[in-house]
Amino acid sequence: MKKNTLNTKAKTRYAKQILFRPIGHRGQRALAASKVTIIGLGALGTVSSNQLCRAGIGHLKLVDRDYVEYSNLQRQIFFDEKDALEFIPKAISAAAKLSFANSEIEIESLVDDISPRSIENIIAGNSLVVDAT
Repeated sequence: MKKNTLNTKAKTRYAKQILFRPIGHRGQRALAASKVTIIGLGALGTVSSNQLCRAGIGHLKLVDRDYVEYSNLQRQIFFDEKDALEFIPKAISAAAKLSFANSEIEIESLVDDISPRSIENIIAGNSLVVDAT
């Protein structure tokens, strides 16, 4: 979705949010122009990324170093047995699943550790950082 514009498809998709006065058209345009990084894609990170994706955040960056394991499946809603069997990185799996929920937003995945050296580059230019570690 282009920043600061709401096309007809977006107006339909986000109609309920636009009708909600505290958000409205201006708020929906602000969401579309926002960049959010979510660090950690366990239970909290998957729920947060799902909601932000569906709300129309313009750019989501998903960061996690871990791979899906069977022990994740009872509490991490994005992942399934196929992900665990194939030992897929959580960031890659989550990005793929989110792209089916909202193909109009930009989704970036990063399979990496967060460290004092890397954090500034990873979160540069963000509107919000969600620490879901």
